[in-house]
This record gives sequence, structure tokens and C-alpha cells, in this order.
Amino acid sequence: MATPHINAEKGQIAKVVLMPGDPLRAKFIAETFLEDVKQVNDVRNMFAFTGTYKGHPITVMGSGMGQPSIGIYSYELYSQYDVESIIRIGSAGSYSDKAHVYDVVLANSAFSESSFAKVAFGYQQDTLEPSESLNKRILEASTALNIPVIEGRVHSSDVFYRDSGVTYEDLRDNHGVLCVEMESFALFANAKNLNKEAACLLTISDSFVTEEVTTAEERQNSFTNMMKIALEAAISNA
Repeated sequence: MATPHINAEKGQIAKVVLMPGDPLRAKFIAETFLEDVKQVNDVRNMFAFTGTYKGHPITVMGSGMGQPSIGIYSYELYSQYDVESIIRIGSAGSYSDKAHVYDVVLANSAFSESSFAKVAFGYQQDTLEPSESLNKRILEASTALNIPVIEGRVHSSDVFYRDSGVTYEDLRDNHGVLCVEMESFALFANAKNLNKEAACLLTISDSFVTEEVTTAEERQNSFTNMMKIALEAAISNA
């Protein structure tokens, strides 16, 4: 059974999926943390890998950049492959001096100017929440690993470059957002519509406040604290 965007067979994708934006980060996670790994998707080079972590099946799959991209992949995973939980694991730019480069952020809500949820499902709100139960498991995993996380509202932006006169300070102060990324609002919308679980863990890759920035290689290979938390949370309800 294949969809237009995923050529995995039914049963080749686990009930829990970790979803970084970068398919090469998915490959790194699979090769670093999973055992008995098999690549199960290569359509458009959006790699997906299924293996086991501490004996439990886990799939890691890239989502691409932006809400339309994760919207497609997460919807097909939920609706066609019987996936129950997706944990987005991505990078974010900090809007606040409370979140520094390499800090791990857990989204407790996602604000967006995007029309994704309205067009797809008729949702009118500009803020959506993740699954409370999945966030709880993530927090329990971070405590067990002694890796701190910062909880906060994230900004899910449809644009990377902005020249509208709206500043990051405006977004931070008017909407209470801690950092910016580009996918979680769509993921939360799909999960809400399909009655599935979704969460978003982020590592701060750059700061609008301090102008610190990480390299592409660092983002691909070095965000291991976030990965460890997500893996432990993924198996905690098994």
C-alpha cells in the first residue's frame, strides 16, 4: 500500500513516528539510535527508516520544510498507515533571551498566521495545542534523562524571510511566542482532525536576540538531547 508521497508497505511504519524536517537528520537518528533499521520510503528523497529502540518499533521520517509539506506527510501517516503519535523534532530561532542556542523547547501551543487549518478543516483559531498526554510523556522523559526543556508557545511561520515591517519583538510581545519554526501548527491541526497524538520538540539553532547561529552540519548531527528525549517518550506508552 503506497500513497502519492510514501511508498512504504502497510506494516512497515511504526505506530510512533519521530519527524525531523531534514531527511538527512532522519537518517542520522536511525543510524545512531535504532537497531535493525530498514529504509521504508524514498519518494522525493524524503527518507523514512523503521527500526527498534530498546526493543520497541520506531519510525523516523523527514517532513520537509513548511506547513504544506508536513501537512501532507503527517496526514498520510495518520490516515493511511495507522500512525498514532508523531513527535516533530526540529530546529527553531529564538525570539527571547530565555531560550539560547542548543536549548530544548517543548511547544505547549503553536500560533500561526497560516490559513492551513482553516482551509483544511474549517478551524478558525490561530493557536492550536499539542496532545496533552504526549507532552506529559515528553516531560517525564526529559526529567528521567536530566535534560531540561523549556515549555512555551511557538510561532509556526509560513515564511522564512519577512520584510513586512513586523518584527520578531512584535510577534513575541503580541502573541507570547518564545521561538519560531515552520511546521507544528499544521501537524497539530492534522492530529486534532484525525483524533491522533502530536507534539513538537525543538532545539534552538539560532537567536534573533544574540544573533548566534549553528551550521547545517551541527543542526543535522548535534541536536542529540532533543532526539534522546523524543525516543524515550516514544516508547514510554508502549
